[in-house]
Amino acid sequence: MISDDNDSFNPQPEKRPNAPTGKLAARRQARSLAMQALYQWQMAGQSLNEIEAQFRVDNDFTQVDGAYFREILHGVPANKSEIDDAILPCLDRPLEDLDPVELAILRLSTYELLKRVDVPYRVVINEGIELAKVFGATDGHKFVNGVLDKLAPRLRDAEVRGAKR
Repeated sequence: MISDDNDSFNPQPEKRPNAPTGKLAARRQARSLAMQALYQWQMAGQSLNEIEAQFRVDNDFTQVDGAYFREILHGVPANKSEIDDAILPCLDRPLEDLDPVELAILRLSTYELLKRVDVPYRVVINEGIELAKVFGATDGHKFVNGVLDKLAPRLRDAEVRGAKR
């Protein structure tokens, strides 16, 4: 039986003690929306400008790094061949066999590893895992983690080696 008592329903997301704030939270929101937009681009083949306009109308961008969202949304397709070529050696199956959500996350994360060296590789991996936990299949985050763990040393060797000292 469903109760009409609203005391047990809390529509506000739970605040996590280590949740990012400020610029980091705005970047996390940008990644989340960009991943969803990239998924839509992969599945529907819709134009990037149409997708961007739709996302900006349908979502509250006051807490989103809009420039970062735009960079990822347009940067991933513009660099798709380079991104896919980087991912392929780290996979145990063809790209076409990947879950579309996990593929969107891997492309986004690979873009950051390749083009945004200002974002530490550990942050890129963690953000990819978090996206997979929210949007991916049950154990999708484990797959994303495994691929990104193999990919990071290939794309950011000096940074990874320096972090292991």
